[in-house]
Order: sequence, then C-alpha cells, then structure tokens
Amino acid sequence: MPTKRPPKRALLGLGLALLGLFLLSFSLGRYGVPPVTVVKILFTRLAELFLGKGALSRSWTEQMETVVINIRLPRILMACLVGCSLSAAGAAFQGVFHNPMASPDILGASSGAAFGAALAILLGASSRWITVSAFCFGLVTVGLVMLVARRAPGARLINLILAGIILSSLFNAGTSYIKLVADPSNQLPQITYWLMGSLSGTRLSDVPLAFFPMAVGLLPLFLLRWQLNLLSLGESEARSLGVNTHRVRLVLLLSATLITAASVSFSGMIGWVGLVVPHLCRKLLGSDHRYLMPGSFLCGAAFLLLVDDVSRNLLAVEIPIGILTALIGAPFFLYLITRKEERL
Repeated sequence: MPTKRPPKRALLGLGLALLGLFLLSFSLGRYGVPPVTVVKILFTRLAELFLGKGALSRSWTEQMETVVINIRLPRILMACLVGCSLSAAGAAFQGVFHNPMASPDILGASSGAAFGAALAILLGASSRWITVSAFCFGLVTVGLVMLVARRAPGARLINLILAGIILSSLFNAGTSYIKLVADPSNQLPQITYWLMGSLSGTRLSDVPLAFFPMAVGLLPLFLLRWQLNLLSLGESEARSLGVNTHRVRLVLLLSATLITAASVSFSGMIGWVGLVVPHLCRKLLGSDHRYLMPGSFLCGAAFLLLVDDVSRNLLAVEIPIGILTALIGAPFFLYLITRKEERL
C-alpha cells in the first residue's frame, strides 16, 4: 500500500506526538500540576542524578513533586512500555504468520499469565509475587506450546497456532476454576479486576523490572525488522536471499512472546492493542517493516498512554484499561475491515 507521506516524516510526527502526550499526561488528574512545573520537576530530578541532591532550587510544593514522581511517572512509563510491547508483538506475529488477525496472545502467553496471576492471588501472594507468577506461567505456557509443536507431525507454524489454542483453552479453564473457588468477598474481585487490566498499582520500582525483559524482546524485533519483509516473499524466496527462515521465525516468535508475557504480568489483560495498532500504523507508514516496526513502537506507546489518561480522568471511579481498549479497538477494527477501497 503506498504511503500518503514519507515514512521518516511520519515517524518523526509520531515521536513528537508521543513526547507531547507524555508531558501532558503529568498534568492530567485529580490534583492538577501546571505543565511548566512538570517540566521543571522532571528536569531537576534528572539534573540531581548527575549533580547531586539539592543542586537546583525548587519553586513547587513537595506534594506536587510526590504526585509527579511517585504516582504519575511510573504509571506513564509503564503505559508507554506496555503499549509499545503489545503493538510491536502484534506487528511481529502478523508478519510471521502472514495473517492480519494474528495477535500477541496467539501462543497462549496471555492465558498462561492470567492463570499464574489468579493462582498467586488465590494463594494470598503479594503484588510483586503476583507479577512474578504471571510472567513465569506465561513463559511456561509458550514453552509447552513450542514443545507440542515440535513433537506434532505436520507444518510447524500450523502446529504452533493449534497448540496455542489448545493450551490457552486449558489455562482459561484453570483460571475459571480458580475464580470459582476463590473467596467471593476478597480474592474474586481482585482476580476479576486484574483480568480487566489496569496500571493503577504501578510503582517506580516496577519500571526497571518491566523494562529489562521488554528491552530484551524489543531489540531483536527492531534489528530483524527488514527480514520480516523477506519472509513475506515466501519460504523459498527468503532462503534464496540468504535468510535462515526457521531461525528468524523462532527468534521473532520468542521475542514477541517474551514482551507479551512481561506486559501482561505487569498490566493485566489488555486486548486489542496488538491487533489494532499495527493496522493503524500500516495506514500511516505502509507495510514496510523497516518503518512499520518502529512506528508500532511509538504508536502503541501513545495509544495506551492516551487510553490510560482517559481511564483515570473520565469518571470519578477509574475504568480498567482493558474495557476501554475493547470499546475503542473493536469499533475501529470494524471500520478498518469494512472499508471498500482497502483490505487488511
């Protein structure tokens, strides 16, 4: 699909839009902080990392700094990380499977992570161990999917999809059973709220823990983005051009699954980001993964950050992000697939 504007210019526009939304998000909330004050607080904190504490004078209240640094900063950073990861994973899965309906949870990482989180809540674990349990079960699920696909006869990609569907169904059944036996006055609401997705409990210490596995998964997706273009030519054509298709697919799938498991473990179940955002990027940048992948990074981060801003400011009670992404994503995707002049 030809692009309406140069991809590099569009990428620059996405980056500037994300930066503007990033700064604006600090001023949104029940306790208002002027944008100029936000910039001063962030700049002062950054300067103190190199010059030492108290290097610059302060013209704001301690309450303002607490709101910006301890409450809004970790949530904004986590929204950007999760949105970037889910969108990039969706673009990778759609490219590897040549299927516009492929999504980040196609190998069962989300279902496994949901089961792990529900199990940890049932056992009375702390929030940190709930995250660890969700992440580990997400990876274990993908490992089982890979094992089943390797042992089953037939095409490897088809086996991966079928194994993902089967194991997702099993872990979904396990999650349903946990909800059945959970304490209805305490544990069940916590499980249900986690499954709807939220960033409300994010702490500053969670950001480095999420950043490391996400960075490990995002880097191969960025470096191998040009090989995704070659994979779209077909198996024999890609091999004739020197691409080890089996190895590239395996690295892409494992990287995309790693960032999916990490995202779900920290934010809960947030759907539609990995399915809708890559298609939106194709409208802006075209189908060339050299631009589509970094565009998905930026657009996914901006999309989830915007949704999170809406979720915490629209009503007096915070709306879970998973509900809003479904309300926004489903109609938008319906619009995309019903357009007559273009097909996904």
